[in-house]
Amino acid sequence: MSELHEPLLEWYAAHARELPWRGPGATPWRVMVSELMLQQTPVARVLPVFEAWVERWPTPADLAAAPVGEAVRAWGRLGYPRRALRLHAAAVAVVEHHGGEVPGSYDDLIALPGVGDYTASAIASFGFGGRHAVLDTNVRRVLARAVGGVEHPGPSVTRAERDRAEALVPGEDDAPTWAIAVMELGALVCTAASPRCGDCPVATQCAWLAAGRPAYDGPARRGQAWAGTDRQVRGRLMAVLRDAPGSVSPDRLAEAWPEPVQRERALASLLADGLVVRQEGRYALPG
Repeated sequence: MSELHEPLLEWYAAHARELPWRGPGATPWRVMVSELMLQQTPVARVLPVFEAWVERWPTPADLAAAPVGEAVRAWGRLGYPRRALRLHAAAVAVVEHHGGEVPGSYDDLIALPGVGDYTASAIASFGFGGRHAVLDTNVRRVLARAVGGVEHPGPSVTRAERDRAEALVPGEDDAPTWAIAVMELGALVCTAASPRCGDCPVATQCAWLAAGRPAYDGPARRGQAWAGTDRQVRGRLMAVLRDAPGSVSPDRLAEAWPEPVQRERALASLLADGLVVRQEGRYALPG
C-alpha cells in the first residue's frame, strides 16, 4: 500500500464536499451526466444545471425520448454545448444497446458517443465501484507534484504517467474512494495557481514540496481566451437561439454580433456541429 493512501483517504473522509452526484443517491446516470457537465466547467456553474437536468430527465430513456434541441436548450450557459449533443447521443445508445441502463464495463462505456478514456473510467469507478485510474486535470496535477516532483503535468497523458497512476490505485474496496479523493485534493488544496501545501494531508510525502516547489519548466501553458473569439460569438448566437420559442431571423442574430464575417463563420461552425439548423432562411435549435 502506498504511503499516500491512508492520509489522503482520511482527509477525504473529513473534507469531502456533499455533491448530488456522490453518495448513496449517485446512480450511474447521475455520475454520467455530472462527468459530461464538469468537463472544463467549475462545480459552482454545473450544480444548478445538473439539478434541473436530472429532475427533467432522471433516466437515459427520458433524455433519449426528448428532442435533441431541448437538451441543447437545457444546457444553458455551461459552454461547449456539443457536450449536450454527446450526452443525448449517449442516452440514445444506452437505450438502444443496453436496455436503458448505463453499462458498468469500461469497454461498453468508452464505446458510447462522446465518452472518452477519462469519462469511461470515472463512470465505471464512481458509478459502479470499479478499479480504474481516473486521470482528470486535478488528479494529474496532484500525482505530478506528489510523486513526480514537478509543478504541472505535461499537456497530454503519457504512458509513464498512466502507468504511475495505475500502480497507485489501491485494492477494489478503496479504489473508487481513492480516485475521487485525489480529485478532491486537486480541486480544493493542490490547486493549479495557489496550492495550500500547509493544509495538504500528503505534504510530508510530496516530492515537489521536498524539492522546494520548483517552477514549471515544460511547454507553455495556454490560457483560455474568450473576449472577441469565435467561441464568444458562438455563445452569443446560441443564447439568442436558446431564448427563442422558435426559429429566429438572420437579422436577430446580427443584433447579437454585428460584425458579419466573424458572425457568419461562427454560425457556419454551429451548423456543422449540428447545434443549429437552417429552416427556410431562419435558424433554430435542432428538433
